[in-house]
Amino acid sequence: MPYKKILLFILSLFYLGDSFAQETIEKKNRLTDNVTETFQVLKDNNQVKNGTYQAFYRRKTPVAMGIYTKGKKTGQWRFYDPKGRLMQIYNYDQDSLKYEATEYRAASDFVYIIDKAIADTDKVTKPIKAGGRYYGYLPYLGLYKTPFSPYEYGTNGLIAAIELLISPLGRVAEYKVHVISAYSDYDQTITMDVKLFKEEDQKFIPATYNGQPVLSRIVIKCRITDSGGLDFF
Repeated sequence: MPYKKILLFILSLFYLGDSFAQETIEKKNRLTDNVTETFQVLKDNNQVKNGTYQAFYRRKTPVAMGIYTKGKKTGQWRFYDPKGRLMQIYNYDQDSLKYEATEYRAASDFVYIIDKAIADTDKVTKPIKAGGRYYGYLPYLGLYKTPFSPYEYGTNGLIAAIELLISPLGRVAEYKVHVISAYSDYDQTITMDVKLFKEEDQKFIPATYNGQPVLSRIVIKCRITDSGGLDFF
Protein backbone atom coordinates (compact mmCIF):
# COMPACT_ATOMS: atom_id res chain seq x y z
CA MET A 1 0.00 0.00 0.00
CA PRO A 2 1.46 3.45 -0.98
CA TYR A 3 2.75 5.54 1.92
CA LYS A 4 0.17 8.32 1.46
CA LYS A 5 -2.71 5.84 1.62
CA ILE A 6 -1.25 4.26 4.75
CA LEU A 7 -0.94 7.71 6.34
CA LEU A 8 -4.55 8.60 5.54
CA PHE A 9 -5.71 5.21 6.89
CA ILE A 10 -3.88 5.86 10.18
CA LEU A 11 -5.39 9.35 10.42
CA SER A 12 -8.82 7.85 9.84
CA LEU A 13 -8.30 5.39 12.68
CA PHE A 14 -7.44 8.21 15.08
CA TYR A 15 -10.52 10.11 13.95
CA LEU A 16 -12.83 7.10 14.28
CA GLY A 17 -11.54 6.32 17.74
CA ASP A 18 -12.20 9.87 18.87
CA SER A 19 -15.55 10.69 17.26
CA PHE A 20 -17.15 7.47 16.07
CA ALA A 21 -20.52 8.49 17.53
CA GLN A 22 -21.14 11.26 14.98
CA GLU A 23 -22.60 10.13 11.67
CA THR A 24 -21.07 11.64 8.55
CA ILE A 25 -21.59 11.53 4.81
CA GLU A 26 -19.04 12.02 2.04
CA LYS A 27 -19.09 15.05 -0.25
CA LYS A 28 -17.01 16.18 -3.21
CA ASN A 29 -16.29 19.66 -4.50
CA ARG A 30 -14.26 21.21 -7.30
CA LEU A 31 -11.79 23.82 -6.04
CA THR A 32 -10.27 24.68 -9.43
CA ASP A 33 -10.29 23.26 -12.94
CA ASN A 34 -7.58 20.83 -11.78
CA VAL A 35 -8.24 20.26 -8.07
CA THR A 36 -11.15 18.43 -6.44
CA GLU A 37 -11.70 17.74 -2.76
CA THR A 38 -13.31 14.80 -0.97
CA PHE A 39 -14.41 15.21 2.63
CA GLN A 40 -16.85 14.12 5.32
CA VAL A 41 -19.63 16.33 6.70
CA LEU A 42 -22.00 15.84 9.61
CA LYS A 43 -25.15 14.05 8.52
CA ASP A 44 -27.33 16.47 10.45
CA ASN A 45 -25.44 19.56 9.19
CA ASN A 46 -23.80 19.22 5.79
CA GLN A 47 -22.05 22.58 6.16
CA VAL A 48 -19.75 21.22 8.88
CA LYS A 49 -16.75 19.18 7.79
CA ASN A 50 -15.99 16.38 10.22
CA GLY A 51 -13.58 13.57 9.38
CA THR A 52 -10.98 12.76 6.76
CA TYR A 53 -10.19 15.28 4.03
CA GLN A 54 -8.29 14.86 0.78
CA ALA A 55 -7.72 17.14 -2.19
CA PHE A 56 -6.52 15.73 -5.50
CA TYR A 57 -4.79 17.22 -8.53
CA ARG A 58 -6.53 15.92 -11.66
CA ARG A 59 -8.33 13.32 -9.51
CA LYS A 60 -5.11 11.38 -9.04
CA THR A 61 -2.35 13.09 -7.07
CA PRO A 62 -3.10 14.05 -3.43
CA VAL A 63 -2.21 17.68 -2.68
CA ALA A 64 -3.74 17.89 0.84
CA MET A 65 -4.49 15.29 3.52
CA GLY A 66 -5.78 15.73 7.05
CA ILE A 67 -8.67 15.66 9.50
CA TYR A 68 -11.51 18.08 10.23
CA THR A 69 -13.16 18.11 13.65
CA LYS A 70 -16.48 19.97 13.80
CA GLY A 71 -15.52 22.34 10.99
CA LYS A 72 -11.91 22.99 12.00
CA LYS A 73 -8.67 21.53 10.70
CA THR A 74 -7.11 19.50 13.49
CA GLY A 75 -3.92 17.54 14.01
CA GLN A 76 -1.11 17.30 11.51
CA TRP A 77 -1.83 17.99 7.84
CA ARG A 78 0.42 17.20 4.90
CA PHE A 79 0.47 19.21 1.68
CA TYR A 80 1.99 18.29 -1.68
CA ASP A 81 2.57 19.85 -5.09
CA PRO A 82 0.91 18.50 -8.28
CA LYS A 83 3.84 16.11 -8.78
CA GLY A 84 3.26 14.56 -5.36
CA ARG A 85 6.30 16.12 -3.68
CA LEU A 86 5.86 16.99 0.00
CA MET A 87 5.65 20.77 0.37
CA GLN A 88 4.60 21.30 3.96
CA ILE A 89 3.58 19.68 7.24
CA TYR A 90 1.46 21.88 9.49
CA ASN A 91 0.08 21.06 12.95
CA TYR A 92 -3.23 22.86 13.44
CA ASP A 93 -3.61 21.82 17.09
CA GLN A 94 -0.35 23.60 17.88
CA ASP A 95 -0.74 26.22 15.12
CA SER A 96 2.85 25.52 14.13
CA LEU A 97 4.84 24.79 11.00
CA LYS A 98 6.62 21.43 11.18
CA TYR A 99 8.17 21.32 7.72
CA GLU A 100 8.46 23.60 4.69
CA ALA A 101 10.08 22.35 1.49
CA THR A 102 13.11 24.27 0.27
CA GLU A 103 12.27 26.89 -2.32
CA TYR A 104 14.83 27.54 -5.05
CA ARG A 105 14.59 31.08 -6.40
CA ALA A 106 15.48 30.20 -9.99
CA ALA A 107 12.72 27.58 -10.20
CA SER A 108 10.00 29.46 -8.30
CA ASP A 109 7.16 31.64 -9.56
CA PHE A 110 7.01 33.32 -6.13
CA VAL A 111 8.82 36.57 -5.29
CA TYR A 112 9.00 37.93 -1.72
CA ILE A 113 9.64 41.62 -1.02
CA ILE A 114 10.25 43.57 2.19
CA ASP A 115 10.86 47.31 2.41
CA LYS A 116 14.28 46.96 3.99
CA ALA A 117 17.88 47.13 2.85
CA ILE A 118 19.22 43.63 3.48
CA ALA A 119 22.87 43.13 4.40
CA ASP A 120 24.73 39.82 4.42
CA THR A 121 24.55 39.76 8.22
CA ASP A 122 20.76 40.25 8.36
CA LYS A 123 18.48 37.29 8.99
CA VAL A 124 15.30 37.42 6.92
CA THR A 125 12.46 34.91 6.69
CA LYS A 126 9.72 34.94 4.07
CA PRO A 127 5.97 34.96 4.78
CA ILE A 128 4.51 31.44 4.84
CA LYS A 129 0.99 30.22 4.17
CA ALA A 130 -0.38 27.17 5.94
CA GLY A 131 -1.13 24.74 3.13
CA GLY A 132 2.14 25.18 1.28
CA ARG A 133 3.03 26.93 -1.95
CA TYR A 134 0.43 25.04 -3.99
CA TYR A 135 -2.69 24.09 -2.05
CA GLY A 136 -2.39 27.01 0.37
CA TYR A 137 -2.58 29.55 -2.46
CA LEU A 138 -5.54 28.08 -4.36
CA PRO A 139 -8.04 30.54 -2.76
CA TYR A 140 -6.13 33.48 -4.27
CA LEU A 141 -6.44 31.97 -7.73
CA GLY A 142 -10.16 31.36 -7.49
CA LEU A 143 -11.28 34.90 -6.76
CA TYR A 144 -10.27 36.46 -10.10
CA LYS A 145 -12.06 36.37 -13.46
CA THR A 146 -11.15 38.44 -16.51
CA PRO A 147 -13.38 41.53 -16.88
CA PHE A 148 -14.01 40.53 -20.51
CA SER A 149 -15.29 37.39 -22.20
CA PRO A 150 -12.33 35.02 -22.68
CA TYR A 151 -14.32 33.12 -25.30
CA GLU A 152 -14.87 36.26 -27.38
CA TYR A 153 -11.45 37.89 -27.03
CA GLY A 154 -9.21 34.94 -26.13
CA THR A 155 -6.49 34.67 -23.49
CA ASN A 156 -3.46 33.89 -25.65
CA GLY A 157 -0.48 36.03 -24.64
CA LEU A 158 -1.94 37.15 -21.32
CA ILE A 159 0.30 36.93 -18.25
CA ALA A 160 -0.90 37.63 -14.71
CA ALA A 161 0.66 38.29 -11.33
CA ILE A 162 -1.07 38.08 -7.97
CA GLU A 163 0.22 40.57 -5.40
CA LEU A 164 -0.50 39.98 -1.71
CA LEU A 165 0.41 42.53 0.95
CA ILE A 166 1.00 40.75 4.28
CA SER A 167 0.99 42.79 7.49
CA PRO A 168 3.46 42.26 10.36
CA LEU A 169 0.55 40.62 12.20
CA GLY A 170 0.31 37.99 9.47
CA ARG A 171 -2.87 39.26 7.82
CA VAL A 172 -3.63 39.81 4.14
CA ALA A 173 -3.89 43.59 3.93
CA GLU A 174 -4.24 43.93 0.17
CA TYR A 175 -4.96 41.71 -2.83
CA LYS A 176 -4.25 42.74 -6.42
CA VAL A 177 -4.11 41.02 -9.77
CA HIS A 178 -1.96 42.53 -12.54
CA VAL A 179 -2.62 41.35 -16.11
CA ILE A 180 -0.65 42.30 -19.22
CA SER A 181 -0.62 41.09 -22.80
CA ALA A 182 2.46 40.14 -24.76
CA TYR A 183 0.67 40.97 -28.02
CA SER A 184 -1.20 44.21 -27.25
CA ASP A 185 -1.18 47.23 -24.95
CA TYR A 186 -3.60 45.56 -22.52
CA ASP A 187 -2.40 46.36 -18.99
CA GLN A 188 -4.80 46.25 -16.07
CA THR A 189 -4.58 46.02 -12.29
CA ILE A 190 -7.61 44.99 -10.25
CA THR A 191 -7.75 45.41 -6.46
CA MET A 192 -10.31 43.32 -4.58
CA ASP A 193 -11.65 43.37 -1.04
CA VAL A 194 -9.65 40.97 1.17
CA LYS A 195 -12.82 40.37 3.20
CA LEU A 196 -13.99 38.20 0.31
CA PHE A 197 -11.56 35.56 1.60
CA LYS A 198 -12.41 33.17 4.42
CA GLU A 199 -10.82 33.95 7.77
CA GLU A 200 -8.23 31.16 7.45
CA ASP A 201 -7.24 32.45 4.00
CA GLN A 202 -6.40 35.85 5.47
CA LYS A 203 -3.81 34.41 7.87
CA PHE A 204 -0.07 34.01 7.22
CA ILE A 205 3.07 33.48 9.20
CA PRO A 206 4.57 36.97 8.67
CA ALA A 207 7.97 37.71 7.21
CA THR A 208 10.67 38.61 9.74
CA TYR A 209 13.71 40.87 9.62
CA ASN A 210 16.30 40.08 12.29
CA GLY A 211 13.64 38.35 14.35
CA GLN A 212 10.99 41.09 14.06
CA PRO A 213 7.77 40.67 12.02
CA VAL A 214 7.67 43.08 9.07
CA LEU A 215 5.38 44.13 6.23
CA SER A 216 5.95 42.05 3.10
CA ARG A 217 4.66 41.46 -0.39
CA ILE A 218 4.25 38.19 -2.24
CA VAL A 219 4.11 38.31 -6.04
CA ILE A 220 3.05 35.13 -7.83
CA LYS A 221 3.39 34.67 -11.57
CA CYS A 222 0.27 33.02 -13.03
CA ARG A 223 -1.38 32.23 -16.32
CA ILE A 224 -4.86 33.11 -17.50
CA THR A 225 -6.92 30.00 -18.21
CA ASP A 226 -9.19 29.53 -21.22
CA SER A 227 -12.18 30.24 -18.97
CA GLY A 228 -10.70 33.54 -17.76
CA GLY A 229 -9.49 32.42 -14.34
CA LEU A 230 -6.03 32.08 -12.86
CA ASP A 231 -3.77 29.06 -12.52
CA PHE A 232 -0.14 28.32 -11.73
CA PHE A 233 2.29 27.78 -14.56
